[in-house]
Amino acid sequence: MIDDPLLPPVGVLPSAKGPTRSATWRVWAPKAKRVELVLDPLGTAQRIEMRAAERGYFEADAEAAEPGQRYAYRLDGGAPLADPLSRWQPDGAHAPSAVFFTDRFDWDEGSWQGTTERADLVFYELHVGTFTSEGTFDAVIPRLAVLKELGITAVELMPVAQFAGVQGWGYDGVFPFAPQHSYGGPEGLQRLIAACHRAGLAIYLDVVYNHFGPDGNLFPQFGDYFNERYNTDWGPAINFDGPHCDPVRQMVLDNVRMWVRDYRFDGFRLDAADQMYDRSPSPILAEVAEVARREAAALGRTVHLFAENDFNQAGRFLEPPGAAGAGFGLDGVWNDDFHHAAHVALTGDATGYFADFAPGEDALAKVMAHVYVNNGGYSLFRDRRHGAPAEKYPGDRIVAFTQNHDQIANGNAGERHAAVLPPAATRLEAGLLLLAPRLPLLFQGEEYGETAPFHYFCDFEGEDLINAVRKGRVREFEYFGRKEPPPDPVAASTRELAVLRWQWESDAFHAGLRRLYQTLLQLRRNTQALRDFSHRPSYLHEPGDVLETRRGSGGDATGSNVRVIFNLSAEARPVPADLHGVQPLFRSEVEHFGASQTAETDTLAPHEFAVFCA
Repeated sequence: MIDDPLLPPVGVLPSAKGPTRSATWRVWAPKAKRVELVLDPLGTAQRIEMRAAERGYFEADAEAAEPGQRYAYRLDGGAPLADPLSRWQPDGAHAPSAVFFTDRFDWDEGSWQGTTERADLVFYELHVGTFTSEGTFDAVIPRLAVLKELGITAVELMPVAQFAGVQGWGYDGVFPFAPQHSYGGPEGLQRLIAACHRAGLAIYLDVVYNHFGPDGNLFPQFGDYFNERYNTDWGPAINFDGPHCDPVRQMVLDNVRMWVRDYRFDGFRLDAADQMYDRSPSPILAEVAEVARREAAALGRTVHLFAENDFNQAGRFLEPPGAAGAGFGLDGVWNDDFHHAAHVALTGDATGYFADFAPGEDALAKVMAHVYVNNGGYSLFRDRRHGAPAEKYPGDRIVAFTQNHDQIANGNAGERHAAVLPPAATRLEAGLLLLAPRLPLLFQGEEYGETAPFHYFCDFEGEDLINAVRKGRVREFEYFGRKEPPPDPVAASTRELAVLRWQWESDAFHAGLRRLYQTLLQLRRNTQALRDFSHRPSYLHEPGDVLETRRGSGGDATGSNVRVIFNLSAEARPVPADLHGVQPLFRSEVEHFGASQTAETDTLAPHEFAVFCA
């Protein structure tokens, strides 16, 4: 179904090149009997009757289709509506659409050829609206050199598809083809991507194909974009297998094509992929992967696709289509269990869904060695069995993190770990993430101990919707036992609180922490054993709070494996007896990384970790 000849392309389609373009406007609107194209809807409002075609499509030809030309559609004589598949919403989600042709951008990517090795990926999750005070694509560009110097190899943007208002996380997008106007629109995004590539950085996009946002969502007025047989956590699911689903599926695949072909993204994070409900013979996730790879191959590049999911069933997403279990053929999965195990070990907090990772259990050792804690056994939180074994998959197919947008805003009540953990525990967190047999993901500012809170914020209209969001945030805080009320999600101050401060040079802790992240990333690159993602035995030493993870199979320059010893305790602990007298290759609690004193030989200071070649 990927290239169904019965489904014509939609949007504003140029029919002649030159300074002035004529074009065909085409829209899928099967719920309407009559559709008009309205040019300059806020001015002269020229109306053009659109021709009805098969399967609910309407089309019209018009002259002078230049970038910036405002347009809208009238369905059955109603009020003008923006194009839900608009490429540009320069005046926001509640305004008319505008013509934009992505092929006019003059790409300068330097010598960029793409990233072919998954093992090289070090992700940096970035929210455009809070990464800088300006909150734009262009404002990110001057910071790219700092990320490159740190050791980041892949920027991962939180969703940028047009959402309502000027501030938001992006997961409430309502125009999936239009980059957010307040960030700088389509040209601003293209400039950022080109700058990333010139800097030698891959750039990934977080895409939402499981729901659309509640404010400014025009899809229900045009066609059967939703399938109410299924419900996501945010409302009805997108229609991937019900009546009239073919144009909906094609819309998602065209969206993938656009991001790879026209914007040159290097890969995707697929938000809540477990809620992309589809029982059709050809799963939409498998088609998404096929289309993305086909478009990348046409550019001579490689893309990687990673799924966020709550199933703890890596095989379902990683195995190729048609194999036993009929997988989706993706490249990797996000690993929430890693976050949960680390969070509980660092904070002691076992409320809500952290209950399955209670202190005193071997959750961290299990997640290091076996990917999931919930891998088919009983889950206390769910009161049932959950997950499936995943240890057969190498760690470079698993993305790990100790902080991200969701977990800071929800599981940690908006507080970053650097604001609540002792300095040594914050350094320990860096070691757990960057020395684990996983692909690491840092959340913006984590590398220098940013303390600005990161709460959920949005810019919705309508009192009923705003009140519902406020009540939802209160419930989220109560779920995790937080007694204080959350900040108002629609207040501009909530977004302003989250803006990165970019301050570390003058403070020993923050400067030392950043040096630690940079040094660990360099160690990952240069130590062959730390690039071996298959050999990863992990276990606890007595008294149960010293974790050892072994990496490698004897293939690094010294002919040795690497042993990483983590002291999870707030008390000093001896290194394992067989390492007594062995000089560590690396230890975290030294002045260079912001520590005030170093432990004695054969001893780990509170929350210290050390790396040994053995």
